[in-house]
Amino acid sequence: MSEAPMFTPFTLRGMTLKNRLVMSPMCQYSAEDGMANDWHVVHLGSRAMGGTGLVITEMTDISPEGRISNGCAGMYKREHVAAWKRVVDFVHTHSDAKIGVQLAHAGRKASCAVAWEGGGPLPDDEAWEIIAPSAIPFSADSQTPRKMDRADMDRLLKAFGQGARWAEEAGFDMIELHGGHGYLLSSFISPLSNTRDDEYGGSLENRMRFPLEVFHAVRANFPDDKPISLRISAYDWVEGGTEVDDAVEIGKMMKAAGLDILDVSSGNVTDDARPRVEGLFQTPFSERVRAEAGIPTMTVGNVGGPQQINEVIAD
Repeated sequence: MSEAPMFTPFTLRGMTLKNRLVMSPMCQYSAEDGMANDWHVVHLGSRAMGGTGLVITEMTDISPEGRISNGCAGMYKREHVAAWKRVVDFVHTHSDAKIGVQLAHAGRKASCAVAWEGGGPLPDDEAWEIIAPSAIPFSADSQTPRKMDRADMDRLLKAFGQGARWAEEAGFDMIELHGGHGYLLSSFISPLSNTRDDEYGGSLENRMRFPLEVFHAVRANFPDDKPISLRISAYDWVEGGTEVDDAVEIGKMMKAAGLDILDVSSGNVTDDARPRVEGLFQTPFSERVRAEAGIPTMTVGNVGGPQQINEVIAD
């Protein structure tokens, strides 16, 4: 079994994974004021001990207003560093897995209830102001975000850079930026949520401008020997949205900027229901980006077990 494709090592910069299995980021809604706790030690530590090559934290927000909910994890104050270092140290001490942190900002999908309370927008007396590239609500009952200005962008660039420095202090092996699923960076990329008429809207090159600025801010504040990933929604599943051809171009832009790997997902950019799909519905997107943009990729979604994993990697 040690020669099976899924058990072959994989190297990005100075990080070598023992196998090709990655635990995707999964929101836990179990933090208080962004603080990781015992839940995160168990959730991430147990998957690392179970043999996964790389575990990635849940979406970890770089500012308080960037959280989906009050239960979301954060990397927006110094106290978070020690809390995350406890998780990282457990993974490194008790397994040979690597651990990455997914840094993000929820954008127009922020200020919501936790999942088991419905996940809808918070009532007015509990909600906070949300921001996005354009003043377009995520759904009919969602809060309308305030359109971001240059000062907002500059503030968040500093916050992402600080988040990267704190990620290094906590000992993370990798950073993933969340540029998919309708959160802030994703909402800049998709024409469904970005209708700006300045240099940050219009063409794909313009819509990628702020995500690229964020990447450069993070890369400048994270050690050169540690890799950075970007998760994207390769296909919006809505007419007029991002297509897979766009994802290939995004891959080319990010590779030129110095990104190490693209994590290819899809959908959730609007509240339109994604069509019901079977099988490895996102793997063809990932394969096209890998082949045509020449950048390593991850695939996610309906991966059905060892035989399928080995076939995908071998192919």
